[in-house]
Amino acid sequence: MRYSSRNATLHDHALQRWCTIVAVQRPSAEFWHPTAARRGPGTAARVHDLREIANAILYVCRTGIAWAYLPHDFPPHKTVYDYYAKWEADGTAEALHDLLRDQVRVANGRSAAPTAAILDSQSVKTSCNVNESSQGIDAGKKIKGRKRHIATDVLGLLLAVVVTAASVQDSAAGKELLDHLAVAHPGVSMAWVDGGYKDEVVRHGVRLGIRVEVVKRIAATGFHVLPRRWVVERTLGWLMQHRRLVRDYETLPQRSRTMVHWAMTNIMSRVLTGESTQTWQNDLLKPDRTTQK
Repeated sequence: MRYSSRNATLHDHALQRWCTIVAVQRPSAEFWHPTAARRGPGTAARVHDLREIANAILYVCRTGIAWAYLPHDFPPHKTVYDYYAKWEADGTAEALHDLLRDQVRVANGRSAAPTAAILDSQSVKTSCNVNESSQGIDAGKKIKGRKRHIATDVLGLLLAVVVTAASVQDSAAGKELLDHLAVAHPGVSMAWVDGGYKDEVVRHGVRLGIRVEVVKRIAATGFHVLPRRWVVERTLGWLMQHRRLVRDYETLPQRSRTMVHWAMTNIMSRVLTGESTQTWQNDLLKPDRTTQK
């Protein structure tokens, strides 16, 4: 196996972070462990350290460069993208994200299973390699591109994410988000949304056993911190620290969704190990004040 002797970058997994990631993947830790043996006919020994593969993915996520422009001291960019695509397809990236989220919740004195969620969306422009069929125009924000619809818990940790064309209304995607929440987090019984979500979302939530409450604006003009909803807005700010997410560069919507998971994985692994990180009000110890868990 080829181990890198390159100088460390700001985005690398230090040993403690990597050990945390390997540990939470049990019982599938063999997949992540860099010395895990491959068995069976037609299999070859792994060439590259999986820690270096993860470091390269985070480098792309944090700096926003194209895959082909990965520095030469990382593994080959085609190899890195192949792992990125396969970990998206088999659910490894999302599973890792979910396990880290559970650990962060427990570390903050909450149960691993959330009972409340906050929904919001964010429209971003797309690059020239995105098919016209997977993008649209957000008439309200005058942005042509894609829209990320996310649901977070009261700590701002990601519970669900759906990527659509920017032309898709919040209400339509909101119902899909609630469906994801009902399946992946059956304990969620309360959700807060903004005025962009219509009554149909509230009725859909009732059918799923989730009470949906619209948080109304405090004043018609000016900036005001809205109760509950500031948490999800902060999460969108965390995502914008990762330049790959400032604009949607991924050809496939599901790969764009996975990049969101990697960005949150980067944040949560740093929180769990206490490593320093570039911050933008990045304080998970100050959740929204609510009795919901």
